[in-house]
Amino acid sequence: MSKPQPDQNSKVLILGAGNFGSCLADHLGDSGHQVYLWAREEKLVQHFNKHHKNLFYLKDHQFSENITAVGPEPPNKELIDKMDVLLFAIPTQFLRATLTQLQPRLDPHNLPLLVFVNKGIEIGTHALTLEIIADTCGREVALRATVGHLSRLRLFCANRKTSVSVASFTEAEANKASSLFHQPHFRCYTGSDPIGIELSGALKNVYAIAAGAADGLGYQNNTRAMMITRGLAEMTCIGTAFGASPLTFLGLAGVGDLFLTCSSSNSRNYTVGYRLGKGESLNTILDTLGSVAEGVSTTKGAKVIIDSLGIPAPICTQMYAVLHEGKDIQTAVRELMELPPSRELELPPTAGGPARHLLEKLGLE
Repeated sequence: MSKPQPDQNSKVLILGAGNFGSCLADHLGDSGHQVYLWAREEKLVQHFNKHHKNLFYLKDHQFSENITAVGPEPPNKELIDKMDVLLFAIPTQFLRATLTQLQPRLDPHNLPLLVFVNKGIEIGTHALTLEIIADTCGREVALRATVGHLSRLRLFCANRKTSVSVASFTEAEANKASSLFHQPHFRCYTGSDPIGIELSGALKNVYAIAAGAADGLGYQNNTRAMMITRGLAEMTCIGTAFGASPLTFLGLAGVGDLFLTCSSSNSRNYTVGYRLGKGESLNTILDTLGSVAEGVSTTKGAKVIIDSLGIPAPICTQMYAVLHEGKDIQTAVRELMELPPSRELELPPTAGGPARHLLEKLGLE
């Protein structure tokens, strides 16, 4: 059972004070909510509470006075019990450990709204966020969890107009999340395909690296358009075979975020690809990037998924070879362009295996 959601002035605990967490905190603080921003670094907590600026991210931005930084100790049960919302904005690779630590502090009979905005596929298990939640916190928590596609967050720190989407297996929870975020400059749509939202958010980062690499190699807009269009076709094919709705990939979390991420120099994943195209090594790029590019690790999980499903996804396959097998980027491009002719659009003949396994775990099948 979950708590009723206040119409305004919700108490929100955001776990993760990186770009995503900080921008969400600012948006919710400006919207009149009481926000607690948890960070692992004590000096970030102290600096934020003194100056209302983030020491490491968006350093020039003056954040809302409605935000209080907390940490570096993990949030205790007393603090969590006071919250109306827990929002997770930490990298996917750290989510399992974080939830394992927090699970004993959650009251299953009085759960806050749980929103997850991380994007990626867990290395090793190849699990999506919902499966990680089910494994660590149980099926009831996973059923009530809301996953969100969120746009370029730096833009809505400046109240730029944008739209996002959230989805949950429990419609009432998705509606609560939509109400929490919705503002005149920030439209929030709801959906019932959280698996599709998760796959869209994870896979688009792989194709953003590919699009960035094409730009770094000096190719023009028509090549980027090809990467985006063929990337969308691959995402839709992978997602449908996994068990998501193909319509989800035509929405904000799919083609919307794919187009933006593949076209923006502010995108960390696009930047990784661009610098690869310019000849830098992956290790140098990651050491100097300053934040996590989820697409690099996601490519590993995506490769396992497409191999297990038997789905042709040549761009994703080549990006895996470039990122994790040391393949030359020029060779990857040549091999992509030399593939034999094929049908442009074709959904897989079978669909739903992995999603069916997750739905069974959640008691939905």
